[in-house]
Amino acid sequence: MKFLVIWTLFVLGMSSCGPSKPVTDRAWRFVGDKWVNYGLDHDVLKLSDAKDEFAKLKLRVTDAPLRIYDMKVYFDNGEVQDVPIKSLIRQGGESRVIDLTGSKRRLDRIEFWYETKGHSKGHSRIALWGY
Repeated sequence: MKFLVIWTLFVLGMSSCGPSKPVTDRAWRFVGDKWVNYGLDHDVLKLSDAKDEFAKLKLRVTDAPLRIYDMKVYFDNGEVQDVPIKSLIRQGGESRVIDLTGSKRRLDRIEFWYETKGHSKGHSRIALWGY
């Protein structure tokens, strides 16, 4: 009898243990990337083939630090969201999480205004991640 009580408590305790995240929680997904040149410049990351919808974005930088001044997010319905970044993202670092206006949205393209001044590599890679 004592064994049955202990076994029942054990089973109930284990059944209440589950994943700490909801099942509907998705992971960050790679959206696209762009190699950007040395100096003060402006580039466009075209995403018109992207079929996924996103509510949040973030940028990751590799190969060299990158100072990003501004970003414009163009949605597939023609709307535009201006996102002032104004921060230096170190090599291997990432931006803050950027909340997109409205609900989940499909992306068409992203415009970046940036500067890679201060390093000798000549280029940097910027990757866009969505959630």
